[in-house]
Amino acid sequence: MAVASDQATSICSHCDRAIPSTIIDLHFAHCSRNLEKCKICEDMVPKKFAEEHFLSTHAPVACSLCSETMQREILAVHKGENCPKRIVTCDYCEFPLPAIDLFDHQEVCGNRTELCHLCSRYIRLRERDVHESRCNGIISNVAESSRNTHAAERDRGPPRGQPQEFSNKRLLFTIAITGISVLLGSLLFQRKV
Repeated sequence: MAVASDQATSICSHCDRAIPSTIIDLHFAHCSRNLEKCKICEDMVPKKFAEEHFLSTHAPVACSLCSETMQREILAVHKGENCPKRIVTCDYCEFPLPAIDLFDHQEVCGNRTELCHLCSRYIRLRERDVHESRCNGIISNVAESSRNTHAAERDRGPPRGQPQEFSNKRLLFTIAITGISVLLGSLLFQRKV
């Protein structure tokens, strides 16, 4: 049954809602006995569920990765963007590691070199994108004689007894050693702190 819009209303002093004036006293008695205003969000909550409302909506929570306590509303952003122990990948080798270790790992990993197949020069991984955009495939005269001997060795193929996958194995070994050294460094750092 709809309430006529021309009926007089009064504002309940407990819940701040507009209530028909004819039942305001009855409403106020019921409202003040059964409801309470949340001090944080100012929603009206049944008194028997007030603690549950606080715990499920407003209580600080701990990050499952770094144990830092924060408001529930920012937990998802923290885990996705700010948590120092969230897992990120290296820009150079795509190795997954905690964000707190990424800088040290990339310092080592970015200094590794790879052969440019256009100009036959070894280029640091951190400089690879810039080099690829500028490389025209012409070998410069600097240290050309040593490059020519290396190029001749590459053209002949790998030495006997050495598999073709040598460079892939070497890369995986380098990644493993780098990861172990970063892990040990972070453990030593944590012990100092």
